[in-house]
Amino acid sequence: MHTAFAITLVFVGCCSNVVFLELLVRDSPGCGNIVTFAQFSFIAIEGFIFEANFGRKKPAIPFSNYVIMVTMYFTVSVVNNYALNFNISMPLHMIFRSGSLIANIILGIIILKKRYTITKYVSIALVSLGIFICTIMTAKQVASEPSANEGEGSYPFLRWLFGIAMLTFALLMSARMGIFQETLYKKYGKHSKEALFYNHCLPLPGFLLLASDIYNHSVLFSQSAPVDVPVIGIKAPVMWLYLSMNILTQYVCIRGVFILTTECTSLTVTLVVTLRKFISLIFSIMYFRNPFTVWHWIGTLVVFIGTLMYTEVWNSVRTLLRGDKEEAKKD
Repeated sequence: MHTAFAITLVFVGCCSNVVFLELLVRDSPGCGNIVTFAQFSFIAIEGFIFEANFGRKKPAIPFSNYVIMVTMYFTVSVVNNYALNFNISMPLHMIFRSGSLIANIILGIIILKKRYTITKYVSIALVSLGIFICTIMTAKQVASEPSANEGEGSYPFLRWLFGIAMLTFALLMSARMGIFQETLYKKYGKHSKEALFYNHCLPLPGFLLLASDIYNHSVLFSQSAPVDVPVIGIKAPVMWLYLSMNILTQYVCIRGVFILTTECTSLTVTLVVTLRKFISLIFSIMYFRNPFTVWHWIGTLVVFIGTLMYTEVWNSVRTLLRGDKEEAKKD
């Protein structure tokens, strides 16, 4: 029951979160900073009350290690969201972030001196190929667009190229953070809820550097069209409603993943998250009518197959089938 509940939270929370994020980005393309700040604030307040017990509970992992982890996490979150300001579509954003497998395996070889099976290398090659196909096809679309701001000599393709560079940097930084977390958990044990709280609480002062941008977008949000809020029965600016729903669904998504990690193997968690990303991608394309060619679909399928190979889901399916056959023979 716990596993089924967690999977439901992941699919409902994460998929709906992508919807509200795209609604926000479509109406206000530069709102990445205020979205990140709102998400961090909500999760930090919840963690301060229920995990840190209003600051009375001491962390199991030394505070200095959290400072390093939080610096990485803050950088990754801000850069990922800010990349949406540079002609990066939501489908490409989701596909590109699937390249975390590539970054993890590269840094694992360099830093941890790990060695992987041939299947792992093939899966990484497929993921790389899929992302390359989607990126090239999107590049052609963006390059064909007229200048977005001819008076300033600013071309959409150059902005898009900078956005891709930001996503690449965030991908590598995220992988490095994952390796750092892995070494900490091996030394001090797993404390996922504690890490979740500190990862969202400690970076909050860093948002002072983005205060003017956050304030400007809060003003724009307040000036958006008012709509009736269900259940409560009051009117509120539609952008604040979207942001509130984005925060709540983000929390549901993270909580679902946390429960899943305590109930299932890492293989199951990775598979569920992968399927969630794929469903979010398809929904984004269909519902928001994002430009997506046949080549984009081929690239997406290749990324998906490569990810499944990496998680060795095929071996799990074979094991299950063999088990069913053996049970049938016994009967």
